[in-house]
Amino acid sequence: MSLPRTSPASVDVSSSAIGALLDRLERRGIECHSLMIVRRGHVVAEGWWAPYSADEPHLLYSLTKSFTAMGVGLVVDDGLLTLDDRIVDVLPHHVPDDIPAEARVLTVQHLLTMTAGHAEDTLESAWALEPSDLVRGYLRMPIEAAPGTRHTYDNATTFILARMIEHVSGQTLPRLLDDRLFGPMGITGAEWDRVGSGAVFGFHGLHLTTEAVAAFGELMLRGGEWQGRQLLSREWVASATRKHIDSRHFSPGAPGADFHSGYGYQIWMSAHGFHGNGAYGQQCIVVPDLDVVVVLTAAHTEIGHAQDALDAIRDSLLPGIDTSGDVGGDLMLMRRLRHLALPMVHGDPGPASTDSRAIVDASHPDSGLPSGTPVVLHPQSGGWLLRFGELFALPVGFGHWARSAPLGRPLAAAGAWQGDAFVAELHVVNTPHRVRLTVRGARAELRWVTVPLTGTDLVTHATSPLMTRPDVA
Repeated sequence: MSLPRTSPASVDVSSSAIGALLDRLERRGIECHSLMIVRRGHVVAEGWWAPYSADEPHLLYSLTKSFTAMGVGLVVDDGLLTLDDRIVDVLPHHVPDDIPAEARVLTVQHLLTMTAGHAEDTLESAWALEPSDLVRGYLRMPIEAAPGTRHTYDNATTFILARMIEHVSGQTLPRLLDDRLFGPMGITGAEWDRVGSGAVFGFHGLHLTTEAVAAFGELMLRGGEWQGRQLLSREWVASATRKHIDSRHFSPGAPGADFHSGYGYQIWMSAHGFHGNGAYGQQCIVVPDLDVVVVLTAAHTEIGHAQDALDAIRDSLLPGIDTSGDVGGDLMLMRRLRHLALPMVHGDPGPASTDSRAIVDASHPDSGLPSGTPVVLHPQSGGWLLRFGELFALPVGFGHWARSAPLGRPLAAAGAWQGDAFVAELHVVNTPHRVRLTVRGARAELRWVTVPLTGTDLVTHATSPLMTRPDVA
């Protein structure tokens, strides 16, 4: 799949406005991994911050929900499911004996809009009740408000929608989306994280390239049409992308105008259109009135950064739409986008022939490996070979990112000696996550800078195929 490319000026986009967007994201301290801007169906700006790259899929976290919602649309369009169908009727083998009366009336519509009436996200509590059956655990949860009256962001709703899709269609969610959306759109290489049963999360875990997400935004913008072919009904897309309920922020109490503008079908409304949003800054923003799609992948370290990025798009980019172009400015922007990179670890190469040996101290809760794990740092041409006991080994570059996939998932690492300490950054480059290794004397610390929401074990996140919650189903 390849979207057509053109210059900003040719579709009345100011390259200066795109530059201002980049400047503002940088000033806010937002760690960006990729950016793609589409106008009138053409990519006008694209960039990846090394070590991230165009051809590698990126974990979308809760932006996955918007894709699952389109899977619901497919089976609704096929007549296999309706908005009024109840969980208890579609998935009767998951209904517990002690189900609250209110839970018996919960429908597809309630799940799509997250209006079941629970006081808070039920995911972890439901899994605690029923580790082997999240649907059953969800149906045991007490309901506070009348279904349909209040929005509460709830990951479990999308997990259940995924199971309903699979039950009525006889296909897995990945197969359905591959056959009906991704395949016709030319999207290949979609990857999914899974739970212990092998089922996909549905609310999280889809990995796609930046361009594939941009194509999805285009599909939504065009009412489900792709290159003259209607992949989703216009009625479904129109309903999915309009406000059904007043929304509450995904992080209770957090500010953010674009998370208080209403909720559609697993899609947030905005002052300027609608958007899908995933943890740590995975965003697909659609502005129908301006015929614009913006995709940003990132590693936000603050909860407010999601709104900061949306504000930057609104205040810096959108005023530059439908303005006079500047060919010279387009060329300068292109050069800037080609040289985007995350900060390199600075320091010295250190001793050229002496191995450094240490033991992991995992006293910090965000440690990537357990206490007692041996660490050996062996100097080699261009950097080091870093070995974590018998678990795995990987190259670490000096002045460059060394790439490898010792357990199947791609990693990129760079390091340097800073005085008596060796410091390295290890990016799990299909995700927003990285760990920082510090070796000082016989002690090594390996801490996540951005902590994965499905556990801290580095081996699990570096292993293919992905199953980051093997403890639940």
